[in-house]
Amino acid sequence: MAAQVLDMAKQQGATACDVEVSEGSGQNVSVRLDEVETIEYNRDKGVSVTVYLGQQKGHASSSDFSPAALADTVKAALAIAKYTAADEFAGTADPKRLCTVFPDLDLYHPWDLSVEAAIELARECEQAAMAVDERIDNSDGATVSTSASRWVYGNSQGFIGAGTSTRYSISAAVIGEDESGMQRDYWYTAARAPSDLEGAAAVGRRAGERTVRRLGARRLKTGEYPVLFEASVAGSLIGHWINAVSGSSLYRKSSFLVDSLGQPVFAPCVTITEDPFTPRGFASGAFDAEGVATAARTVVEKGVQQGYFLGSYSARKLGMDTTGNAGGPHNLFVAPTDVASSLLAKMGTGLLVTELLGHGINMVTGDYSRGAAGFWVENGIIQYPVEEITIAGNLRDMYQRIVAIGDDALASSSRKVGAILIERMTVAGDSASGDLV
Repeated sequence: MAAQVLDMAKQQGATACDVEVSEGSGQNVSVRLDEVETIEYNRDKGVSVTVYLGQQKGHASSSDFSPAALADTVKAALAIAKYTAADEFAGTADPKRLCTVFPDLDLYHPWDLSVEAAIELARECEQAAMAVDERIDNSDGATVSTSASRWVYGNSQGFIGAGTSTRYSISAAVIGEDESGMQRDYWYTAARAPSDLEGAAAVGRRAGERTVRRLGARRLKTGEYPVLFEASVAGSLIGHWINAVSGSSLYRKSSFLVDSLGQPVFAPCVTITEDPFTPRGFASGAFDAEGVATAARTVVEKGVQQGYFLGSYSARKLGMDTTGNAGGPHNLFVAPTDVASSLLAKMGTGLLVTELLGHGINMVTGDYSRGAAGFWVENGIIQYPVEEITIAGNLRDMYQRIVAIGDDALASSSRKVGAILIERMTVAGDSASGDLV
């Protein structure tokens, strides 16, 4: 089908063409308070066509795979291209960079999970969460999700690449209540293969334990403290960095890390590598969204920025070469510096953050301000939960003030980073209080 679209585009006058054809299916089952709440099936398919008339670009898509619909989609893309201004940086990827080796990355693991079996897994998960403590008296439910997909990408330079993948997850969120009020927390597991998932009961227990430990939360006195980001939220700090050193942010100069290549962006303890060939990885692939071959590399070495995340278009805009990241980064690994269990002691007295709220990040300046919840720590020992606080700083300063990274990275993510300890940040809480309350 992809080959047919490429032929149609050529016959209709396109000077170049990209096409992606995909289809997928999945199932979501959720249980709340032991009753089945939702059973969802989904089946999607689509064809996406990008054509070029010289430097003019047009795009169209369809969910109809009939020959007539494919021809109409190509025709629509060409009609758009005719009325689009020429862009000197537009075009397909450099043919010399296209992938020629396609290793098996072990991404496809079919699981014949019936609805009845999924319901039982969800019930097992929720029941384990509710059984943790009698103060857990309500639930947002437990969900078991499965999905499988296959796709083909091709372009007019003769490249055709295909892939299949699966993804599964189990999650639960429950609510606890005591005289101080109600609290909610969750946990989940996700994997390419069902055998790599945490057990449903283990996920439920973790969700219940995380909820109970938040009961009795207080506020803090406003001040500057060391802040330890739990592994479950530390990935967001890496996400802001990815955004700041990705092509569109750089060529638009809408990033606080413009022209950071070769410069110290993080503290010297930070090294970040990219590995597209991780077996069963969530962001594994031999080629990117343009067919460009991917490569393992070190993106940050001892705090110094070694590379960006660029596709062909953004690379041309910047006068650089593509890094094989059209469609985003591949599996990222932040090297740990410490055993995670030692980080509370290393922090001494400060704030452990387990939840972030809001989106108060200015990517142009790096200013950072988000609502947070977590725990107050003294002498390396958790004292009590805290809530209704705001943590603030500047990402440029925060990255430079990283003093330790734990070895507790979550398996259920394409960004493998453990807990991150930052030397100090501003914590806004109860400014009227003279002491911690």
